[in-house]
Amino acid sequence: MADAISILGGSAGQGTVVCVFCGSSSGTSPAHLAAARSLAETLHRHLVSLVYGGGTVGLMGEIAKTLVSLSGPNAVHGVIPKALIEYEQSGRGSGDKPESINEKIYGRTTIVSDMHARKHMMAQEVVNGGPGSGFVALPGGYGTMEELMEVITWNQLGIHKRGIVVFNVEGYYDGLLKWLREAVAAGFISEGNSGILVEARDAAGCMRELREYKVAEGRYNLDWESK
Repeated sequence: MADAISILGGSAGQGTVVCVFCGSSSGTSPAHLAAARSLAETLHRHLVSLVYGGGTVGLMGEIAKTLVSLSGPNAVHGVIPKALIEYEQSGRGSGDKPESINEKIYGRTTIVSDMHARKHMMAQEVVNGGPGSGFVALPGGYGTMEELMEVITWNQLGIHKRGIVVFNVEGYYDGLLKWLREAVAAGFISEGNSGILVEARDAAGCMRELREYKVAEGRYNLDWESK
């Protein structure tokens, strides 16, 4: 899938797009939902568009509906595989069609065939976005971690050069950041690639880290466009 993503970044005239990976659950701490709302408010203040996994529950639903309420439906694009609709979207009967998703609440939604198509579409929108576009991970589970690790790997391999930030709410990602340091010390991640993933402790920090993101010195300059 990676070789189908154009590595050419967007132009200065294009709007900034942030892809947010996060859970379809709300978590046990109120701080998680609060962080999702805060990130949406910050995206609104900076006129940034959101692309995300298309869920209407948990942190997914919170960030989407908050940004739509502030910036309007055009500011949000949800991308969800058909098979996940019943798990990641609420308020839908068994006979409801995808077109019945209320765009006035959650923004535009695209139904795709599988997880690969979902991740490809989200990543392509970020790559095509203007300066400051990138990826942010709020707290989440297996799916959030898998999505995060994939865009980190694509950055290391030279498939894209967008910023990648973990929004470390109440120390949620402390364990991941500790593992990263240990992987560098153990020789499995080079020191030159240790900065691919950066940390922010609040929503303003997420935007700052994306704006100021510097491509890691150890990133591989591989040719992914040759046929």
